[in-house]
Amino acid sequence: MNDEFGTDLLTLVDEEGEQHEFEVLDVIDNDEGCFYALLPTFDDPQDQLQADGTYYIFEVIDENGEEQLAEVEDEALLDRLAAEFERHFEELYDEEDELPEDGE
Repeated sequence: MNDEFGTDLLTLVDEEGEQHEFEVLDVIDNDEGCFYALLPTFDDPQDQLQADGTYYIFEVIDENGEEQLAEVEDEALLDRLAAEFERHFEELYDEEDELPEDGE
């Protein structure tokens, strides 16, 4: 993902019709499907400070010809995806740490 133009945000609607906004951290598209790592966002800065930084992994599913996001229910798949996302996050942060001070 490229954050050159700012943060990518998604708004999801739960079964009760409530909207929840998430920051898209990363996307994995592989033989098992397309998966998003999403971090909840908060309107209140205090809520953001109290958040534990947990992100959620969602799978793109086809619902009557329309793409939707659903929670990954297969625990083994979820573990593999979490490990892959974590590796990618580490690579991203390592690259950012290696940038010269002028950002180039």
